[in-house]
Amino acid sequence: MRFRLEQVFTAPLEDVEATFIDADFLARLSELPRLGRPELLEQAVDGPIVRQWVRYRFEGQLSSAVTKVVDPKRLTWVEESILDRRVHRTTFVIVTDHYGHRLESTGTFTLVADAANARTTRVTEGDIKVHFPFVGGKVERAIVNGLAEHAEQEVGLVQEWMGRTAR
Repeated sequence: MRFRLEQVFTAPLEDVEATFIDADFLARLSELPRLGRPELLEQAVDGPIVRQWVRYRFEGQLSSAVTKVVDPKRLTWVEESILDRRVHRTTFVIVTDHYGHRLESTGTFTLVADAANARTTRVTEGDIKVHFPFVGGKVERAIVNGLAEHAEQEVGLVQEWMGRTAR
């Protein structure tokens, strides 16, 4: 399933970009529902290239039908990403810690500033494939809906973070 999400921030592009690679901000993402405290496993900076590995844990509620085939305690994954700060584009791949053969997801985050660099749009484009007979498409739609909800909530957290960390 192909998906596209947009988030709009009232801040310069460089500030938004810096927020998403700030270890302290990543920890704050745990304030959003259904997501445990993200764990920055590694970050490597080589000039304008930032490689980052972040582990996430799903902590939301699942239906009893889902929990018959999925252990909620094992819903963890690592987002492996490469940010090129020259073009403000991040490529990512999701690597599940468990159920690896059941989920595939890749995509990009692209930041685009308006003409005055007062607003920044973050466009997420990706593909997700759930390999589960009969329910794969339904699960894909549920994941994308959850991503969209998370993205909406994330905007407020980013805005608050940038307001507190502005110098």
